[in-house]
Amino acid sequence: MKIFIDTANLDMISEINSWGILDGVTTNPSLIAKEGTDTKTRVNEIARIVDVPISAEVMAVDAEGMVKEGRELASIHPNVNVKLPMGIEALKATKVLSSEGIDVNVTLIFSAQQALLAAKAGARYVSPFVGRLDDIGMYGSEVIRQITEVFYNYGFDTEVIAASIRGPIHVLEAASAGCDIATIPYNVLQQMVSHPKTDEGIRNFIKDYEKSKK
Repeated sequence: MKIFIDTANLDMISEINSWGILDGVTTNPSLIAKEGTDTKTRVNEIARIVDVPISAEVMAVDAEGMVKEGRELASIHPNVNVKLPMGIEALKATKVLSSEGIDVNVTLIFSAQQALLAAKAGARYVSPFVGRLDDIGMYGSEVIRQITEVFYNYGFDTEVIAASIRGPIHVLEAASAGCDIATIPYNVLQQMVSHPKTDEGIRNFIKDYEKSKK
């Protein structure tokens, strides 16, 4: 499974890239606004750090506006894929942008039916929101499993990005379901490294080593 980081923070991207595990970056207007910059500037800065897919999201809500803004975003850097929020207008825009060779990431996916329509329209990626489904009493990881099964059944090339990841268990469940990608917050990536028994083992190794020197 590919691992993306869900952030627009350059220090976090640089750190995770140094681990040798980073396959992509997802951003959105909120994440970029938190960094006090604009999309074009930040995408170019990210692209100087890593040579991986970078998701940049439109603000328009109508198909014509999405297409116009999507073309502008795609022109920023060859690694950019355009995020569109799921809906009829997004499907129309996906058809146009994908026909022009622009990779589209249809986001705010909450059902396998939505993912199927996005894939049919030509989406390169679909982003189901696992954590937000859990928030309303649904099992987000089951939706991931349904989407991966549907895409496998019909041979779609569209990749599934597990988004709205709240903890390491979401990553494990996505990987177990055969999800192509998980886009993961920085703090969750840090949590994935740790385990109490690993920490205990390291402490014991240090103690034993110190005893051997006496």
